[in-house]
Amino acid sequence: MKALVCTAPFKLAYRDEPDPVATNDVVVVRVEAVGICGSDMHAYHGQDSRRPAPLILGHEAAGIVASGPRAGERVTINPLIVDPDCPLVLRGAPHLSPTRQLISMPTWPGAFAQFVRVPVSNLVAIPDHMSSMHAALAEPIAVSYHAVNHGARLLARPLSASRCVVLGAGAIGLAAALVLTMQGANEIHIGEPNAQRRATAERSGPFACYAPGEAREPAENSADLVIDAVGAVATRAAASRMIAPGGVIVHAGLLPGHEGLDIRKLTLQEVIFTGTYCYTPAEFRETVAALAAGRLGDLSWLEERPLAEGARAFADIDANAVAAAKIVLRP
Repeated sequence: MKALVCTAPFKLAYRDEPDPVATNDVVVVRVEAVGICGSDMHAYHGQDSRRPAPLILGHEAAGIVASGPRAGERVTINPLIVDPDCPLVLRGAPHLSPTRQLISMPTWPGAFAQFVRVPVSNLVAIPDHMSSMHAALAEPIAVSYHAVNHGARLLARPLSASRCVVLGAGAIGLAAALVLTMQGANEIHIGEPNAQRRATAERSGPFACYAPGEAREPAENSADLVIDAVGAVATRAAASRMIAPGGVIVHAGLLPGHEGLDIRKLTLQEVIFTGTYCYTPAEFRETVAALAAGRLGDLSWLEERPLAEGARAFADIDANAVAAAKIVLRP
């Protein structure tokens, strides 16, 4: 099969790789669409020790089961793989299990390929009317869905009465804003420095979009819920500045570093700061259902490119030259 392989930091090769093989509880999926995630970019930069080169990256995928159980079925893939006997899994929190792996780690090569091997239990069926391009968005949107759910549980007021701010208009940030809309949030602001991405976000929903530092940026102590989908020093500082007393900051970004938080303010104003990671299997299925029902908008914020041109896509993302919130590759 053809695959896009990360061979070294900042190096990608489109080359032949061995075909994966199905077993009793593992299927082979013919990949029809696979998104580029921020974690793929971290691995590409050599910043993810869990994904050493050479490795096939990619975990946001949809396609058709080519061999093994459920052959012929159209599916999207939940890429989170855990030990089913782990206590955290048994209590309903598999995304927190220390046994967790993702497709695109050494034991489970990723989906930037014509075929990918995946446990049959990780498949979620998609309806005939749903495109594979949209189905590949289930994984990143499920991350955002879980982040919003997590923040809403911690808020002292309903979303319908809350001023919400999302930092970053990449796929996780924009999807978080769309989920907030779906769940009835009263007011949604999106901060994004990239003018092209900001314009994409403005077209995608009823959002007040701004560039950091502009007059339209939410004022100090004005936000009930902040979702930091970037996780940089500047966004942690912005979240600390604009969060209201008793508010909630949900930190979804995975960039290196920890600076920027105003710990004194978090303490004196009883601000809740929480991390968020992945999603539960139920949230993944609920995300697929919401996508299939059209509850998350027209999804015109993605860009489709051939897998063979994946190296250029990574370079364009690095150069901040992409208007789309998500690039989806088609093998």
